[in-house]
Amino acid sequence: MSATEESQDLTSVARRYRALLDIAASLASRQELPDLLQDVAARLQQVEKFEFLQVALYDLASAMLRERWVTSEGISSESDVPVQTTATGQVFQTQKPLVISDLQEPERNGTVPNAPKSIRSLAVFPLLTPDECLGTIGFGSTNVVVLDATTHELLAQIAGLVALAADRALVQKREEEYQNKLAVQRGHCHLLLEINKLLFAELDPQALFAAISRSLHSLLRHDFAFLILRDAGTGRFRIHAMDAPPGTGFFKTGLTYAVEWSPSNEVLQNRTSMLLSAEELASHPTEIARKLFDEGIRSACWAPLLVGDRGLGTLCVGSLQTNMFSEDDVELLTHVAGQVAIALDNAFAFGQVSELIDKLEQEKLYLESEVGSSYRPEEIIGDSEALSLVLEQVRTVAPTQASVLIFGETGTGKELIARAIHRLSSRSQKPFVKLNCSAIPTGLLESELFGHEKGAFTGAVQQKTGRLELAHEGTLFLDEVGDIPLELQPKLLRVLQEQEFERLGSNRTLRVNVRLVAATNRNLETMVDSGEFRRDLFYRLNVFPIHVPALRDRKEDIPRLVRHFVTRFATRMNRRVGTIPPNTMNALQDWFWPGNVRELENLIERSVILSPGRTLNVPLAELKSSHTRHPLAAAATLAEAEKAHIERVLRETKGVIGGPDGAAARLGVKRTTLNYRIKKLGIDPRALSQHDKQ
Repeated sequence: MSATEESQDLTSVARRYRALLDIAASLASRQELPDLLQDVAARLQQVEKFEFLQVALYDLASAMLRERWVTSEGISSESDVPVQTTATGQVFQTQKPLVISDLQEPERNGTVPNAPKSIRSLAVFPLLTPDECLGTIGFGSTNVVVLDATTHELLAQIAGLVALAADRALVQKREEEYQNKLAVQRGHCHLLLEINKLLFAELDPQALFAAISRSLHSLLRHDFAFLILRDAGTGRFRIHAMDAPPGTGFFKTGLTYAVEWSPSNEVLQNRTSMLLSAEELASHPTEIARKLFDEGIRSACWAPLLVGDRGLGTLCVGSLQTNMFSEDDVELLTHVAGQVAIALDNAFAFGQVSELIDKLEQEKLYLESEVGSSYRPEEIIGDSEALSLVLEQVRTVAPTQASVLIFGETGTGKELIARAIHRLSSRSQKPFVKLNCSAIPTGLLESELFGHEKGAFTGAVQQKTGRLELAHEGTLFLDEVGDIPLELQPKLLRVLQEQEFERLGSNRTLRVNVRLVAATNRNLETMVDSGEFRRDLFYRLNVFPIHVPALRDRKEDIPRLVRHFVTRFATRMNRRVGTIPPNTMNALQDWFWPGNVRELENLIERSVILSPGRTLNVPLAELKSSHTRHPLAAAATLAEAEKAHIERVLRETKGVIGGPDGAAARLGVKRTTLNYRIKKLGIDPRALSQHDKQ
């Protein structure tokens, strides 16, 4: 090679790495993802002849890849593409790069359906983070391009940088959505508390309702508001109070009309709110709905005023604008109507309003505590086969409403598994409420779980909302469920069967919609046999068992866990620890870890404190001196429980593992995964099948 050629090669390499550094600096900035991609496209053209970027991010809701084609001038197109039949989907599924030198070859017809017609070549790389594949990135050229190894490596490095930026952008977007939702909830809570204060004020009905309407207007824009009550004597509806612009024609306070004339009757019969558009008002079979349309109302919502089994009437709001109210507005009006109904029911007004204030305050405090300890998916670390089996079971059961029982020793991360189930379920936007049954004295556990009324026992100076109510429409996580006393177990069983209960000191039945996830480090089957745990409750809890492996059963995950904890604690303590001696890592992998991941985490935190330099200083002598025996008993117990469960299913399937009705399908795992567990646990499916025939 001549000096000139060598100089040109060096210049080309320098230009490429300069572009890579520029792209890294751009991705490190806090731009929106479309702007970042446009910037990458522009910088890439400085060193390579790629005029287009194709970025496809996986959308879990649609199970499709959301694809964008980007040039240096911006996004040229955006669409959804299937995973199964496209080249982009192939890269996403296999997580391996794919280079198409000429898209016009017959065999490539339709594999990149939305590609601009001018593109001839496309190189597609997976967008990989340490935890998942986010999607793909493609580099398109209008010329036929054959990638050399240097260009392939450059594009792979760019794909890695874009993956990190995309992951950061997605996390930030989810955080913003969560914060926005919290802001809306805080606004709703503030409004409800403000209306509660108004209900205690000494105002006449018309003035009280006008004040409530003004408060409601801060979050729910409306032009009309009506308080409609059913007259017990005549059976007719009556406009009890009204807030409307001057000059309203037909509607006046005191107006009465027959029940069949109004949507209020339908709302009370169905015991649910109703939203009508302009077209629905104009064509509604009731006269009152058509009168509202004649008054100029183009959106209207009715919420029932319910006290127990009695329907007092409805709260109605209307707007002169079309499509003014959303489903969130309907929910808010429903809550307000509930408060107004309580105030109208004089016999229970004080108790019901106090209950609502207490519940709102406890929900607020619980949500504030959850914000600080919210689930972080990166906390579940490891790619061992044992952990992969657990995560596969989590993904299988999460979308269902089934109860889940998580087995595992102390410190294995059972709460993280429970939070993962909640996050992947349809209840993910609702509360995740946890209760450690072993951390609360037996005498207070019933009150903590079910709540109590004021005066229910000595010291009950006010009403208390239990964890079951706080978890309504969400998930209740009962940790150490084996410690629930026998006398409380029938009440918990009733919640699982009927979704209803009574507070301590109350005879009023409350209904909830709660999914239960429980965890224990004890052998519940042994407790059932000894009479310490109810058999029927065990069966209700054990719909879908998940066994979280002990750390000693997934030692291949220890290096990743160690590095994760070192990074976390070094960052928190402003240390620069980065080197872990090989002999130290080997010693950590060889240890029994009776305290599992929690013990490892505590040891690494202590080690970072003891490490003034860059090398991690682990006090290995403490491990040998603090534990004198191998904790095999608990591990054996869990292994036996898992083995017994798999053997039972194999007997039911007569030893058949695969197929739609095989043991793997019933357990919700892959056939290969089940074969691995069968081999590890020493199970012989053929013997079980023969035993069944005998």
